[in-house]
Amino acid sequence: MGGDGLSRLLHNDNVRYEVLPAKATEDKVLAHVPRDVVVTVTASPVKGLEPTLDLAGRLAAHGYRVVPHVPARLLRDDRHLKEVVDRLREAGVDDVFVPAGDADPPAGAYDGALPVLRRLSELGSPFPRVGVTGYPESHPLIHDDVTVQAMWDKREHATYIVSNLCFDPRVLGEWVARIRRRGVTLPVYVGVAGPVQRAKLLAMATKIGVGESTRFLTKHASWFLRFATPGGYSPERLLERAEPALTAPAADVPGLHLFTFNQIAETERWRRTLMDRLAA
Repeated sequence: MGGDGLSRLLHNDNVRYEVLPAKATEDKVLAHVPRDVVVTVTASPVKGLEPTLDLAGRLAAHGYRVVPHVPARLLRDDRHLKEVVDRLREAGVDDVFVPAGDADPPAGAYDGALPVLRRLSELGSPFPRVGVTGYPESHPLIHDDVTVQAMWDKREHATYIVSNLCFDPRVLGEWVARIRRRGVTLPVYVGVAGPVQRAKLLAMATKIGVGESTRFLTKHASWFLRFATPGGYSPERLLERAEPALTAPAADVPGLHLFTFNQIAETERWRRTLMDRLAA
């Protein structure tokens, strides 16, 4: 495995940890995540935005750089969006991630991310940083050309892309090259599953059930099998094979977005061990 390129992607200033707003999440983050690592907080279509906003505010008060997920389909109307914006700004949050979300039916008039992004721009762009979703592997309901076009449409309102999970380094590299050919120039944080332990993933899924990350896994049974099969998934192996594509200057990949599935201590231990190995 290479050294400098991957070390840069894994560095505190560049890596992002995605967590789910469960009862023990705050304590886990405080115990294991350095203050200069970005923490993103997902949102559940069943529990709504409140747990996300509450945890984001508390982590921000502890000094973390927090990125709450604000799914479009969980927003009731323009007034609700304005309330969310004001609350997050008061908490010191300056970065949000705006996916469409999968609440069905939507809570209000927003059925996709683009109208919310446009409304944020009309509100004076209250957040200096705004992230949107990218799909290296085909979305189960949306054609690939549509997802790439959506990234193009959002470019005026967003500042970066977070790619969803991908387990194929070839597909990942080709996707990054493809969106660059299409003129999508936003930097891409590449989504990578951390060192997921099957038993803990199942226990977490039972407790949380409908967190966005868990829902995404349940929609992709073959992905879950990768986690469940001994030797079926290794983040190191994925990164090693994808390294040339991710570290090429033209790729503009500033860092990794690690899906922790709330296995926060294990993810941080793995990251530190890998960085030490790369440095050696």
